[in-house]
Amino acid sequence: MMESRYCTELAQLERPNMDSLRGSIGYALRRAQLSAFEDLIHALEEVDLRPAYFTVLYVISENPGLNQSEISTALGIQRTNFVTMVDNLESQGLIVRQPAKRDRRSHALHLTIKGTAVFNRARDLHDEHEARLMEKLGSNGREQLLPLLWRIADE
Repeated sequence: MMESRYCTELAQLERPNMDSLRGSIGYALRRAQLSAFEDLIHALEEVDLRPAYFTVLYVISENPGLNQSEISTALGIQRTNFVTMVDNLESQGLIVRQPAKRDRRSHALHLTIKGTAVFNRARDLHDEHEARLMEKLGSNGREQLLPLLWRIADE
């Protein structure tokens, strides 16, 4: 009798009631973000990039010559953290800093040949990651979800 009650209590501990949290937008966003990032981190392991570094390479690829401040502001990354990221990407040979044409005191960022190759492969891996997410969302899920997420994200 005692063993049966213990097993029942243990089963209850292993599966807590999460109904209220499942109705929380913030909690659902966080869980979805963790799941999506876990998949993306795994996908980008092949090219030895973290998601934030991939995002920086993406912005540089689409906007060659932007300076560090412009990119860090656009991505919402604190300048001190961004400098460390740029240092790391530069030491890996993925980007170069060149004097900016508009302001020689700042540095314009460009992908190197190696950076372009790594970024192109990372973009393919990211596309595969996005396809996995879209499969989970089903038809029209992306078109429904993105506007809602951007409504929350836009200040």
